[in-house]
Amino acid sequence: MKTISGVIFMCLAVTAYAAPRIVGGHDAEDGAYPYQVSLRAPTHFCGGSILNERWILTAAHCVIGRRGGAVTVIAGTHKLSGGNEQVYKSEYIVWHEKYNAPKFVNDIGLIRVNRDIEFNDKVQPIPIADEDFSKDNYPVTLTGWGSMQAGGRAPNILQEIVLRVISQTKCANAMTVAITESHICTLTKVGEGACNGDSGGPLVADGVQIGIVSFGMPCARGKPDVFTRIFTFVDWIQEKMSHF
Repeated sequence: MKTISGVIFMCLAVTAYAAPRIVGGHDAEDGAYPYQVSLRAPTHFCGGSILNERWILTAAHCVIGRRGGAVTVIAGTHKLSGGNEQVYKSEYIVWHEKYNAPKFVNDIGLIRVNRDIEFNDKVQPIPIADEDFSKDNYPVTLTGWGSMQAGGRAPNILQEIVLRVISQTKCANAMTVAITESHICTLTKVGEGACNGDSGGPLVADGVQIGIVSFGMPCARGKPDVFTRIFTFVDWIQEKMSHF
């Protein structure tokens, strides 16, 4: 946990690594979100999304300090256990060189898996935003296996919830850390939002991923959830993937 100006913030990862659900969400149908993956070491600690046959997108704070085959990537199931999943191992992990945990900036990372991902109806890549997304009050979908409350247990079934994008100004006024152009924020009401274990997971609008779960005040207390704005990192993503 980090305390900033008297307010407790916690990056929405499962730390050291207690397994923590989206608060106020619903069980997702099997196969409804074929791009969603679970990151495990060995249990679930963060979410991620499939970019292509070898690359997974997630948050820097989920992978910083991890190397080589430290992460197992689970695809093709909406269950943490008992599903018919595909299993991959990381072979290369990278996070943004300017990731700054105290300032919650540049919170983006990539995982290259050790073999091609097998695409089918339940395993598919998701396109990422190639233009800025600035539609205030627009509905967006968050998915993840985060806990129902701070410190709670992880649900077995993937959770889904529709949230609303809020303006940078409204977000900044509600937070005690700086909100930059590399952030995008959501807020609906108390009792709806991200929680521990949702970190690194995808925020999606009209079938395009626009954000990565980064930080907030856990969990669903009526304060914004803050996501890494993917559009601002498209060049970084392409540059890292081009090395292979």
